[in-house]
Amino acid sequence: MKPMRTHTIPALASLLLLAAAPLAAQGVVAIEGGTVHTMTGAPIEGGTVLIRDGKIVAVGRDVAVPAGARRIDARGKRVTPGLFESHTRTGLTEVGSITGTNDFALADLDEDRIMAAFDVTDGLNPRSMVIPVTRIAGVTTAVSAPSGGLVSGMGVVIDLAGDDTPDMLVKTPVAMYATIGEGAGGAGGGARGGTMMRLRELLDDTREFARRRAEFDRGATRAFTASRLDLQAMIPVVQGRLPLVLEAHRASDIRAALRLAAEYDLKLIMLGATEGWMVADELARARVPVIVNVLQNLPSNFERLGARYDNAALLRGAGVQVAITTATTHNARNVRQEAGNAVAYGLPHEEALRAVTIYPAQIWGVADTHGSLAPGKVANVVVWDGDPLELLTEVEHVFIGGREMPLTSRQTELRDRYRRLDDVNRTYGRGTQ
Repeated sequence: MKPMRTHTIPALASLLLLAAAPLAAQGVVAIEGGTVHTMTGAPIEGGTVLIRDGKIVAVGRDVAVPAGARRIDARGKRVTPGLFESHTRTGLTEVGSITGTNDFALADLDEDRIMAAFDVTDGLNPRSMVIPVTRIAGVTTAVSAPSGGLVSGMGVVIDLAGDDTPDMLVKTPVAMYATIGEGAGGAGGGARGGTMMRLRELLDDTREFARRRAEFDRGATRAFTASRLDLQAMIPVVQGRLPLVLEAHRASDIRAALRLAAEYDLKLIMLGATEGWMVADELARARVPVIVNVLQNLPSNFERLGARYDNAALLRGAGVQVAITTATTHNARNVRQEAGNAVAYGLPHEEALRAVTIYPAQIWGVADTHGSLAPGKVANVVVWDGDPLELLTEVEHVFIGGREMPLTSRQTELRDRYRRLDDVNRTYGRGTQ
């Protein structure tokens, strides 16, 4: 029996390796011959992106493709990272007018309510109909944010694929959200000074709570402006570990936000910043990134009188890091149109692409895994039949975590259903209602 073992086991091992080789290659995808926008350098003409086990393993012109890999011919196409939408309620809302489908805010609360402990993560719905509608347009990653009150709560970064919430999560929490200016409503008595007073009170109380937690638990401290859970949630903010996203639009409000951040040493991200171009140099000096909505050139209220299409271009020209958003959920798929309009009004093309890929990933602290095409990154990759920022360009392939997504949604299913119905009616001579 001994000789049999010494010869048979190596032979069996060799057979198993040979059998396994094709199976291993089945998980390998090579996207070949396209113009590859890595977002970390100049576009690569005739490049290849090699994907294995959900990660990018190689990018370049001379990439060795293993035998048995699936090959996608991208000649004449563009290949980019999946687009990154920086301000949505994706997975948190279905039908805006039906309260039971909305999980992005706590209802029936005072306008000045502090809800720092509110975390949207547990409300995410991986089966939301909004998700496929968004990802078939090339958007693979999004920030889902809370709203309402003076301090709204904590947002999350998600990939738009997965059967369960943990499958989608990229980073949670990603930031704390608050609003100043007109968007703060009645917070602080309805005056801007009152709103800033309330925020300063909250930040001071959070510092005191963090220093005297043991005394608080014994009931040996004064009353604080927020609950225990809200103060606990604010501690990473005052320690500079969790960004504070402040929505503001008027130039004077943006300056007030910059003063607050400097005073408390906060890691600040500005959201909205319609009049950001007026204070672009100050934002650049403070190294504060801005999330902007490009398609906003008319003043919808008094704090947006300075709205203009070239806001993103002027901010970036001053050295501000800019991410572009639609600031919507059901139409988050239009983020590339926002970026395209930014190009039309002065933002360089590659900068516009970066504003919906690598810059959001850097702003939200996930650039080590998302936002660019490089070895080791999560394989969120899109193949386009033309320029991604042109409206007539269509998506041909979407990969999230290396898995190809079907290019179908509830909308495409309804389109095809009624298209077939028309064909049936024509065949049998019946009219349509």
